[in-house]
Amino acid sequence: MKQSKLFAETKKQVPKDAKTISHELLVRGDFIDQLTVGVYSFLPLGWRVHRKIEQIIREGMNAIGGQEVFLPVLAPRNIWEETNRWKTMDPPLFKLRDRHQKDLSLGPTHEEVITDLTRKRIKSYKDLPIYLYQIQDKFRNEMRSSGGLLRVREFIMKDLYSFHVSENDLKKYYEKVKGAYIKIFQQCGLKVVPVEAESGAIGGILSHEFALIAKSGEDKILTCSKCDYAANVNKVGRIKICPNCKAKLVFSHGIESGHTFNLGTKYSEAMGAYFTDKDGRKKPIVMGCYGIGLGRLMAAIVEVYNDKNGIIWPKEVAPFDAHLLQIGNNKNTKEIAGKVYSTLQKKQIEVLYDDRKESAGVKFADADLIGIPLRIVISEKTLKNESVEFKKREEKKVKLVKIKDILKYV
Repeated sequence: MKQSKLFAETKKQVPKDAKTISHELLVRGDFIDQLTVGVYSFLPLGWRVHRKIEQIIREGMNAIGGQEVFLPVLAPRNIWEETNRWKTMDPPLFKLRDRHQKDLSLGPTHEEVITDLTRKRIKSYKDLPIYLYQIQDKFRNEMRSSGGLLRVREFIMKDLYSFHVSENDLKKYYEKVKGAYIKIFQQCGLKVVPVEAESGAIGGILSHEFALIAKSGEDKILTCSKCDYAANVNKVGRIKICPNCKAKLVFSHGIESGHTFNLGTKYSEAMGAYFTDKDGRKKPIVMGCYGIGLGRLMAAIVEVYNDKNGIIWPKEVAPFDAHLLQIGNNKNTKEIAGKVYSTLQKKQIEVLYDDRKESAGVKFADADLIGIPLRIVISEKTLKNESVEFKKREEKKVKLVKIKDILKYV
């Protein structure tokens, strides 16, 4: 991609309402643009990152048997009334009425929709277990939206729902999902802590949030200094001693980057989703629910990977693999930069080529702000040595590499 054609315009000014570093840098780098409170457009740079996160999550879900579906955003009032959530959902549902005077909602979550779908198809224990997931738009009628992508009103979420014959079978899969989540976050460059949490409006027997320890996090987290116990303060209160090993608990702030729920039979009983067991008895399907917000995960990555100059994307989620900077506009520099760009493209290396007629200072500042992992500079100075300049975004040192050897280093 030639940067002169890229639909992006970096900014020096910090957004007035930015309270987190991710909000500031994603706006300044033109990854996102605010349409209204809590509602953002993803621009080409931001969407490339978003799609890479999406693919990591998709591969993680497929690896544990997930089958991808895509469910409607609009849901009729009657299925929300089956679970008594039409009036009690918190935050309240976004509600609308169509021209036929039928009440509908914009989905903040999809328990009712997925339960309605499966009760039509699951009849016997032979149909279970089944694991269905989607990556889809959600709408939360939040009282306040802040922190850029960390708390929004419209966002894309991955929902996985699992359906089981027994609580024991659900528990086994629940642990498998927790393992898959930790792996997904690791691939995105994050170390998260599974934390006992409140189930909130989703409900159920048990839930865990996957907390990224960060000062900007809204959640208050307690972690044990010796064992793996961790809990949200809202769940257990401000206790000071670990209930497992009696060691001291450490207080910190965390960003909720994912959530898992043991739903039990809450929705299946309310909506009549039953199966027949081996002995011919009718039983409610046991369910689990597991979510990751993609935009929030993107923001969480930036909260961890940044410096005073901008974002430092982990290579797995970076918008491009390399950022090629052409410094100077003389014929030879342009010609060599163009050839290097073509060579990288032919090798299917995702490269952003800064061919703009801007000063070196502007190009270097934008490269640091955007945060692509590898910067390659071609200038009159480097070409005197038949070389290009290599620099990793997180490092200060610069390395000269012969043009003929570029592919060995990229």
